[in-house]
Amino acid sequence: MLVEDSRTQALKFQLMLESHGYHVTVAQNGLEAMNMLLNSQTSIVISDWIMPEMDGSELCRAIRKHDFGNYLYIILLTAKDSKNDIIEGLEAGADDYLTKPVDDAELIARLTTAERVIRLESSLKQRNNEIALLSITDPLTKIFNRGYLNDNLPKAFKRAIRYNQKLSIIICDIDHFKTVNDNYGHQTGDIVLKSFVKELNSSLRKDLDWMARYGGEEFIIVLPETDLNGATAAAERFRSRISKLVTHAEGKDIQLTASFGIAAISHEGDKSYLTTDDLIQAADRCLYQAKDRGRNKCIGASI
Repeated sequence: MLVEDSRTQALKFQLMLESHGYHVTVAQNGLEAMNMLLNSQTSIVISDWIMPEMDGSELCRAIRKHDFGNYLYIILLTAKDSKNDIIEGLEAGADDYLTKPVDDAELIARLTTAERVIRLESSLKQRNNEIALLSITDPLTKIFNRGYLNDNLPKAFKRAIRYNQKLSIIICDIDHFKTVNDNYGHQTGDIVLKSFVKELNSSLRKDLDWMARYGGEEFIIVLPETDLNGATAAAERFRSRISKLVTHAEGKDIQLTASFGIAAISHEGDKSYLTTDDLIQAADRCLYQAKDRGRNKCIGASI
């Protein structure tokens, strides 16, 4: 984006930049530029310093106060060339500056530097996002891990209690999973776990339900906006799908079942004393009842 109040200068810069392959949008002052930036994917801003409405240093400060989702590299063009003026521009948030009259070749060289910085920033941001994702992901099944569960289930629980919202969880456990490891080995056991998770995860409501590995062959499914009846129906649907699932591993067809314990917040009476652990323990008790009653069952309760 080029920010220049002189139409003649703006046209001169625009034609030169476009001749070097840049896509250029033009704003006549900082205020107009800021409004345009809010609705664009601009990555580089070249701005004059002296302008009406909002000058270049004010534009720099406004840009740095706003999160655009990507880094905006700012080059200030100015007739001010004193050391104090340069420091003022950099402290306002400019990345670089050029004094007028601007040499075209020097501006293109500075833009090449800007592009390199933007690529590096984008690469670093992507890498940080990947690291953040790895920190909350179970390495085997690729769903959320215990750490994510411990951080986010309490938040969902508090919201549900505070705003009288429905919330249910399901703890599911693969029946007789130890025999898989004993008979076929742990690698086959890992294949079975991944197949199990894939089947369940594909059945969840997108952008609402989520699933985390609780430990070993136990998993927790979090169902926001769902009461006990809805969660029990969902668990029964999961149970049925798992009972029909055949996993092919090491030349064998392995078919298993799973047991499901459901717990929901009832919102009857005072619930302020309840904790996330109470919800998990209620679901865990139901899971053990399902195991005691022959496995491959769904049992639920409200708290």
